[in-house]
Amino acid sequence: MTRTLYLAAAGCAVALLLSAAGAAAGEANSRAGTSAFSFLKIDVGARAVAMGGAGTGLADDESALYYNPAGIVGFEQRRFVGGYHSYFADMQSGFVGYIAPIGLTKAVGAYLSYLNYGDFVETDPTGAVLGTFSGGDLLFAVSGAVQPRYGLALGATVKFIYESLHNYTATGAAVDLGGRYSTNRDRLIVGLAVQHLGVQFSGLGTEKDRLPLTVRGGAALRPRGLPLTLAGDLIVPVDNDPSIALGLEYVELKPLYLRIGWNSFGSNYRTGDSDDSWAGLGLGVGFDIKTYHISYAFAPGAELGDSHRFTFSGGI
Repeated sequence: MTRTLYLAAAGCAVALLLSAAGAAAGEANSRAGTSAFSFLKIDVGARAVAMGGAGTGLADDESALYYNPAGIVGFEQRRFVGGYHSYFADMQSGFVGYIAPIGLTKAVGAYLSYLNYGDFVETDPTGAVLGTFSGGDLLFAVSGAVQPRYGLALGATVKFIYESLHNYTATGAAVDLGGRYSTNRDRLIVGLAVQHLGVQFSGLGTEKDRLPLTVRGGAALRPRGLPLTLAGDLIVPVDNDPSIALGLEYVELKPLYLRIGWNSFGSNYRTGDSDDSWAGLGLGVGFDIKTYHISYAFAPGAELGDSHRFTFSGGI
């Protein structure tokens, strides 16, 4: 395949991943699409996604491995999590994770995530079809967290990244750092995380790009006397405009949980169609089954299509 066709295919994959480009919504941020390994910015965990992606302050389930590694220190037993994501344009992703407490004040964890771009058609310079090819991303991460004093937790994650597209590959590594502080028996929680602080060792082309460094600050509130969890995040990436995530979880119907959220990043999906007003919304449900939990989240993406996530977690 010629270099021109390679760049076109790579550009297509990146464009699907980086809805941040948002050209249809108006003038795009000049930094959009300039970072490597864009899949790192795709939220994981059906619960957090249903709540708009507000997981930094909350960080009290297994998806803390992604949103804020400080949150993994709160578990009393070993935990596992697995998730599947049916993304836009036939792309698919998933992750599996494990968390193990060490005493009452330490924990370690690990997770593996992937993104499959789907199939591309390969042609020669004349336009003749030669076949198909694919691409994807793979990440392996190891986390650790400590609780130096009651209510305060600190955590870090080291991530190793691999990307492929046809015969081209890219590699890199990154670190996430997080802190979490809770008061009044977890009625109020605040968190801060720095994600994707790292370097690209090799790129798909001849040049290396920076990683999508992101700073997230968030809080969660459980109002006294109300069966609700409220969560909110401010998300500041180096390669796009800041966004706000807001979410609500209704717990009165346990073992059934109802969730709704909104993320201002959804404005990047809109093109003026009447259905575009739903972009940025998150909806979901969760169920407790003995010691296990199943969650589902639905997130419309306007003309890009709809996104569905399923997560299964529990104790070991």
